[in-house]
Amino acid sequence: MATAAVDQADKRQSPLSDAVVVRFAGDSGDGMQLTGGQFTLSSALAGNDFATFPDFPAEIRAPQGTLFGVSAFQINFGSSAIDTAGDAPDVLVAMNPAALKTNVPQLKQGGLIIADEGEFNDRNLAKAKYEANPLEDGSLARWQLLKLNISQLTMDAVKPFGLGNKEALRCKNMWTLGLSLWMFDRDRQPLIDWLNAKFAKDPNLAAANVAALNAGHAYGETAELAGPLKQHHVDPAPVAPGLYRTLTGAEGIALGLVAGAQLAKLPMFFGGYPITPASAILHHLSRLKEYDVTTFQAEDEIAAICSAIGASYAGSLGVTSSSGPGIALKGEAMGLAIMTELPLVIVNSQRGGPSTGLPTKTEQSDLYQAVYGRNGDAPMPVIAARSPGDAFECAVEAVRIAVQYMTPVMLLTDGYIANAAEPWAVPDLTTYEAFPVEFLTEVPEGGFKPYGRDEKLKRPWVKPGTPGLLHRIGGIEKEIDTGHINYAPDNHQAMTDIRKDKVDGIKVPDQVVELGAEGGKLAVVGWGSTFGPIHQAVRRKRAEGADVSHVHIRHIWPLPANLGELLKSYDRVIVPEMNTGQLKTVLRDQYLVDAKPVNKVSGQPFTIAEIEAAIEEALG
Repeated sequence: MATAAVDQADKRQSPLSDAVVVRFAGDSGDGMQLTGGQFTLSSALAGNDFATFPDFPAEIRAPQGTLFGVSAFQINFGSSAIDTAGDAPDVLVAMNPAALKTNVPQLKQGGLIIADEGEFNDRNLAKAKYEANPLEDGSLARWQLLKLNISQLTMDAVKPFGLGNKEALRCKNMWTLGLSLWMFDRDRQPLIDWLNAKFAKDPNLAAANVAALNAGHAYGETAELAGPLKQHHVDPAPVAPGLYRTLTGAEGIALGLVAGAQLAKLPMFFGGYPITPASAILHHLSRLKEYDVTTFQAEDEIAAICSAIGASYAGSLGVTSSSGPGIALKGEAMGLAIMTELPLVIVNSQRGGPSTGLPTKTEQSDLYQAVYGRNGDAPMPVIAARSPGDAFECAVEAVRIAVQYMTPVMLLTDGYIANAAEPWAVPDLTTYEAFPVEFLTEVPEGGFKPYGRDEKLKRPWVKPGTPGLLHRIGGIEKEIDTGHINYAPDNHQAMTDIRKDKVDGIKVPDQVVELGAEGGKLAVVGWGSTFGPIHQAVRRKRAEGADVSHVHIRHIWPLPANLGELLKSYDRVIVPEMNTGQLKTVLRDQYLVDAKPVNKVSGQPFTIAEIEAAIEEALG
């Protein structure tokens, strides 16, 4: 049976005194991602645990002040374990009317709005489709409101540096960051050092940004404290000693792939085509050439995966990455990799919607495509990461399975995981069990059989040009053992069965219960990036005495051997997913369990409250 993780339901995420959720929002050119990133750095240096959620528009440069051009960055930081980027923000920093209108509905009752009233002019209000100024008409009465003319205060702060109006206003994100650093009792010096390094070639611009940062901080220190603006200290989170760094999901994937290749003792070739949100993996890998990594930016998705298949045929670890639409284009080549039985890692950073859909919005849209979505019978192992740190471990695992079983593997992540960040304890790679590849280099007794198999049903991996081991592979059905083209019905049946049995026989860890008991009234089953909100919701309901457990699946295909028995030990099973119920279908298909879907396809992560409501409904 499954093993249950230690239940710490009493250690639920506490209110404002312990954890704070802050959201910065403005135009996509206002530097909100930069502001959020640097505030994250200050949280890390303060020793807080945290999780972030960048949320930005698909348009490269949407028209200024428009609702669809709003960029936001949310961070949840605290002195206890943080599993999610948070539900409703405690603090919303709105740099213009559009940012306010788009984000204020999610703000907690009684939360703080910091608004740049300098941007609330008639033109911007009209663009945001406000009939009246919300800062003046009482419509924000349920929240605390702090109106500051951040634009003018920034202009005043940087006036000595002789910047033009446009350049001067670009510093307002630093003014806002300075105020935020004061609000949460943060040290400015690391940010000042970062600004001086960033603008080293333009010391005047560096000095202007530092001045804006200091001015925002000074405003907090000298402002009248009778209003809503107060300083709030968040203690460091208890953490095991070690070397830590901030890690995004895209970085986690890149580093995990390299680590996997090192453990396999293989050079790595990455063939990719830029596509949101997968592009960042290519960018990170291109900086790791010293680890025997070759990166290739292809002209299209098909060229990208075919180059990776060619690299695997030649004896490297072939890797490619994309998002849903690109994965669809790679489908035929995936079938070729399955037929030729070559190791290949395919990273799918999922995004919302069919076709182009919602390029910058998160969704768990491709599980059907991963498990079932190729022509013919084309089984493929599938692994799903749950967080940026877990993305590293999953990438190593994907490489291991690919080389140990001679098969392509799909690694699922999504836009939330790819862009989000968390503190990550840098692992000691010497503690990982290596899985060095052994190429066939000599003709075995009885002659060479390109499709001869070992106990894992794995065929030999032979580098082209090895004397005596000439062989032919391709997409047309292979004869058992010889690899010759063979259209015979019995042969096709046998090869189809072998390919299925090989994937079904992959050894994956037994399923554990993340929180709760083995068996009971209700299991909440998740996969991928739903881990955080599900875990928090289950923890909270268990603290209230509810009989509910959290089961999180990492190995999507093949599924853990004990999963069916485990799911049948619960009276009810619900499956929250950011899709229309894809894992639910797989679980019903495999185990005939009455798994009930909890679906969301808004391009946004689940809130904890949504999962709590689903638990309450399921328990009656």
